[in-house]
Amino acid sequence: MEGAAELVSTVGLVVGEEYRQLRGVGREVAELRDELATMNAILRMHSEADEGGVDHFVREWMKQVRELAYDSEDCIHLYIFRIRCRRSDGLVAWSKRVLATLFPRHRLAGDIKDLRARAAAISERHARYGVSREALRRSPLALAPVPRAGSSSPYALGPAHDPGQLVGITGQANILGERVKAVDDPDNDMKLKVISIVGFGRLGKTTLAMEVCRQLEPEFQRQAQVSVSQIFDAEKDMLGLLERITRQILKPKVHNKEGIKVEESMTLEKALQDKRYLIVIDDVWTIAAWDAILANLPENNCGRRIIVTTRIATVAKACSNKNEYIYTVKPLEPEDSKKLFLSRAFGSMDATCPDSLKMAMIDILKKCGGLPLAIISMASLLRNYNSADGKDMWERVSKSIGSHMESQPSLEGMRQIVTFNYNHLPHDIRCCMMYFSIFPEDYMVNKNRLLHRWIAEGLVTEVRGLTLLEVAQAYYEELLSRSMIVQAKEEVRNEVNMETCQVHDMVLEVMVSKSLEANFVSLIGGQYEGMSYDRIRRLSIHGEEEPVDFTSKKKGVRNVEMNVKHVRSLSMFNNQGHHVLDRLGEFTLLRVLDLDHCEGLQNKHMRDVCRLYLLKVLEYEGNKCQCDASGSW
Repeated sequence: MEGAAELVSTVGLVVGEEYRQLRGVGREVAELRDELATMNAILRMHSEADEGGVDHFVREWMKQVRELAYDSEDCIHLYIFRIRCRRSDGLVAWSKRVLATLFPRHRLAGDIKDLRARAAAISERHARYGVSREALRRSPLALAPVPRAGSSSPYALGPAHDPGQLVGITGQANILGERVKAVDDPDNDMKLKVISIVGFGRLGKTTLAMEVCRQLEPEFQRQAQVSVSQIFDAEKDMLGLLERITRQILKPKVHNKEGIKVEESMTLEKALQDKRYLIVIDDVWTIAAWDAILANLPENNCGRRIIVTTRIATVAKACSNKNEYIYTVKPLEPEDSKKLFLSRAFGSMDATCPDSLKMAMIDILKKCGGLPLAIISMASLLRNYNSADGKDMWERVSKSIGSHMESQPSLEGMRQIVTFNYNHLPHDIRCCMMYFSIFPEDYMVNKNRLLHRWIAEGLVTEVRGLTLLEVAQAYYEELLSRSMIVQAKEEVRNEVNMETCQVHDMVLEVMVSKSLEANFVSLIGGQYEGMSYDRIRRLSIHGEEEPVDFTSKKKGVRNVEMNVKHVRSLSMFNNQGHHVLDRLGEFTLLRVLDLDHCEGLQNKHMRDVCRLYLLKVLEYEGNKCQCDASGSW
């Protein structure tokens, strides 16, 4: 349970360092700390229990405790904020400060009294309706140890050309590569050829396209790969897509966003002039999106090739004018499924599965339906139980996942597998995984920034002998080893290569669902428009448009201005952000502020940023705003 665990340490900090300012309320704060520590222990039992032991009441009770933890933490931090604003040196200043803090201390005492009353009511509700401890059987899968920082799992994801990651893909890539190179008509070979890869989601279309590019690298002078989201809007998103292509084609050493933005299509045309190029357009959902993208790609008669991946057959037909240019990806054959599973669970495709585990493995592979992501997810989950002693665990997993995909791959079956794997992550890591719901689909998350955000938000638990950064690194490596996230290409920024990661779109979908249910993240923009929120804790705004009045849209209720005083994390992606930025001064409890992809940032906004006393992480491009000669914004 995120929130309560951090609050225990937060309250402890206040009772210690701020005790002199807490005269008269220190005991109440300490008792609130003890109450929340007890609740946190119960919450941990619930989160580590088998799904069968957690009913709807328990989930609702957990949500109430989570909100109580948030509100308690807000109360403590607001008090610290008010006290720090009045700090000064000297006896006279001290006397003034004592008088000035009388009201904050009195207000804190009243707030804590109310919070303790809420805590008592929630505890009584659990005692009245809750389940017994015996019913909360601990799931052994949730108890897997987190590796120490710096330790690399032998099962961590390898590079894209690692044979263990390309089971069943290499042969298809060879066939597809020949189609790309084939000369059907010598007179027209220098004209555009579009190859479409079509198939059900999570079948490995992207992996296949990337492997074809790797094999054909000597054949083409320029290459690029970009993803297109389901909600792609040519008018809003085309500029960003062309910018990503241009960066890969030009491979700039310095991140020069403004330079690329100026007449980017002309720059791209110059870069591809008289060059034979291969571009992968990944995950195209509509014919309109394809038409718009094609119209913006430079024409030449140098034998340019484009590979399109899509889930929709009509889109594939619109992209490729010949049936032989359309390649349909199928689920892995049983033998390839087995090889992929063995490579993840045992570290080698040639490994031998113990006889005691074979029946469970066969059953699990049937239920995975030949989907590479499902197979990798289940094998990664079981890699710590790959000896004969793990029989009970393998059988438990086999019985726990449904059979939705035995006859035909399905979205519901894949969701179930992703959810199963998430539910069996170690307790301390789940909120770090949910944190990815902040980022848009196909977004490359900078690893170092991510780790510092986790720490700033209190999602990383202290471990004796390790720094918080080392623990966060261990969390990150565990998510990699369990295939919940994947390593992406290194990002070049200011001449520095930075490691990035991504989550699969289905994994992101599940994380968004869980985050919204728990009020962990609130999302605005695109497909999330019109959602209603009560108290916003983490706010993420996607897309170029934002609500004109930055309002909370509740059905049947007059639009009211959105309350942002409880927001602790604010992220904006491809957004001007004028309405939000003008209210920055109201984000009193903000700890993480990501303005790196916000286009509307001005000097006046930086003055408000400097007044955010609880801010721990600020992300923005330094060339957007400049201070004057005196050092002021």
